[in-house]
Amino acid sequence: MVPGVWSLHCQKPVWMISEVLSTLPGQGLYLLGKEAQMRHGFKKRTLNKKIAHRRSMFANMAVSLIKHEQIKTTLPKAKELRPIFEKLVTKAKDNTLHVRRQLISFLRDEAMVEKMLSVLAPRYKDRQGGYVRVLKAGFRFGDCAPMAIIELVDRDVTAKGKDSGQVVEVEADVPAEEKEISKKAKTEKTETKSKAKKETKAKAE
Repeated sequence: MVPGVWSLHCQKPVWMISEVLSTLPGQGLYLLGKEAQMRHGFKKRTLNKKIAHRRSMFANMAVSLIKHEQIKTTLPKAKELRPIFEKLVTKAKDNTLHVRRQLISFLRDEAMVEKMLSVLAPRYKDRQGGYVRVLKAGFRFGDCAPMAIIELVDRDVTAKGKDSGQVVEVEADVPAEEKEISKKAKTEKTETKSKAKKETKAKAE
């Protein structure tokens, strides 16, 4: 028995609590004032975000999951993203103009919608749900938040990290002789610049 909860057997409070609003895990009740009520309407996690913020966040996460086919996020977000994404894949199996417009209205990325309709929907045409798996990935350093990896079943391994961020060009291996020549040229340039500065100062004096 949890202190402060109305007993369901004797209909008497263990001890009086006034103006309390809290959720009790595992009890199925929440306290509001002096009454115990059922948790009607508390279906999903709000994640401390308003509906518009949650919608845009899950849309961005879904786009990243389509693009890379594996992303890392917190465990509650991954659990909330899974049913949303699986409904999108199920909808994409129809591949009609109406479905395309619905996907574009949610994802706001036509390239990822095209990938979902042309790549993901044919890949899972024989699978009845369960397109995504959630794997626990320890705890985040700093706030100790539970982390998870959410990925597509039968994913393309080469898709991860593709077209993400700026492409860094790596210089090719240059022979040692060419490096010495370039260093000499740089030193000659700096010497000529320093001589020119000294001459201008002497003329000014």
